Amino acid sequence: MQQMDSFEINKIAGAVLGTALVVFGLNELAGVIYHADAPEKPGMLIEVAEAATGSGETEAETAPTVSIATLMASANADNGPDAMKACKACHNWTNGGANKAGPNLWDIVGNGIAAVDGYKYSAAFKDKSSENWSYEALNAFLLKPKAFIPGTKMGYAGVKDDSKRADIIAYLRTLSDDPKPLPTE
Repeated sequence: MQQMDSFEINKIAGAVLGTALVVFGLNELAGVIYHADAPEKPGMLIEVAEAATGSGETEAETAPTVSIATLMASANADNGPDAMKACKACHNWTNGGANKAGPNLWDIVGNGIAAVDGYKYSAAFKDKSSENWSYEALNAFLLKPKAFIPGTKMGYAGVKDDSKRADIIAYLRTLSDDPKPLPTE
């Protein structure tokens, strides 16, 4: 067996160390050139479900505490698109727009639950198909979807903020050729 001389060992060690130096150097250079600052405000706030209490119910209310007429009186439909950023991932709300993972929300206010043509609803939604998306129903659903329609596949925790929820409903109302009248006390 032939023995390696020290010059060969030095060449191998130099190649390994040189390669490591180039890799780490390129990583540092890439960090200087391509750096990403953390945004001041997150692009989308994702709300998560509350932990269950010992009684089997969640900590959040299962029914809205403020009347829908009161909420809608102070609602601002112009804030709706911003409040619905999270909805955009699964829903479309343009007239004649295609369904996505969720149904198209155009003209949803006052129309039947599970009534959007061409969308395949879960059994939980089909069980409520005899009802309409009234202002009260939308308010309860947006507050806590899984409480309003137990067994829904929709993985959204809901909108806890009353004014934000009212803005969404007010905006959904505008998405129609014939917007429904606002609720009164």
